[in-house]
Amino acid sequence: MPIHLATLNRRHFLEAAGASVLLYGRGTNAADAADVEADLVYLLNDTHIGEKHPPTSPVPSHLRQVVSELVNRPTKPACVLINGDLALKDGQPGDYRHFAELIRPLQEASIDTHLTLGNHDHREAFYEVLSEQRPEMPPVESRHIAVVETKHTNFFLLDSLQETMVTQGTIGKLQLEWLASALDGLTTKPAIIVTHHNPRLGGDPLHFPGGLIDSQALWKIIGPRKWVKAYIHGHIHDRSYAEHQGIHILNTPATSYVADRSRSTTGWTTAKLTPNGVTLTTHTTDAQHQWNGESKILKWRST
Repeated sequence: MPIHLATLNRRHFLEAAGASVLLYGRGTNAADAADVEADLVYLLNDTHIGEKHPPTSPVPSHLRQVVSELVNRPTKPACVLINGDLALKDGQPGDYRHFAELIRPLQEASIDTHLTLGNHDHREAFYEVLSEQRPEMPPVESRHIAVVETKHTNFFLLDSLQETMVTQGTIGKLQLEWLASALDGLTTKPAIIVTHHNPRLGGDPLHFPGGLIDSQALWKIIGPRKWVKAYIHGHIHDRSYAEHQGIHILNTPATSYVADRSRSTTGWTTAKLTPNGVTLTTHTTDAQHQWNGESKILKWRST
């Protein structure tokens, strides 16, 4: 049975330089605008929710933990971005039903929430369950993409899912063309690219083989457009900061589990945005971890 999350998924289109830019938003009105921190964004990725986790699995409780924190805050963030690998392994419908139940409190609290897809997701199963995520007029066929406008920044949410259970990701020619046109239609604020896969440039070359196949083609579009300031990804289940051609490459921690417990941990990230940069703060599911509450201030490249 499809699950309808209407508050998360009101849709409209913005014509930007001839390109249809899909926007998701809850339509905040003047009465509740004062309750929203317009410069604060929550970043999650790699939730890996399965239909049935073993009783000892901490994975669902990690997502439940951050959702509980969000709904109990005195103010709401501008939005929540959950950046791919929503499902446990190969994107079964039951995975998305469980995921939808876990994030339902965000809907009930009217917290604006946006989803991207990763290599463990299945696009049609995702749309089958979270049916209102399927746009009536997709900007690019077979890609789940959006632009999210906030006070200081425009987030461009891309779909790097090449094929379910294929580690590498790709943007593809049509999505790259859409991105170029969409970016050119929204030039007055800093732009941040949000994609599940890591690029194969900047960062740690150890992870390049499993990353974004068409990274060079993407950078040919975003590199010269000086209002593009950062690229946010997950996929690696670790945390790191890198840079290429002045664009910050931000690898945020997985919410679910880590590949190497000796060097990483699970959690989420908050981004406090200004017109000139961002403060990223790591929040760990283990409150005693050394990363918990650690902040990094980044300045945007000049235009």
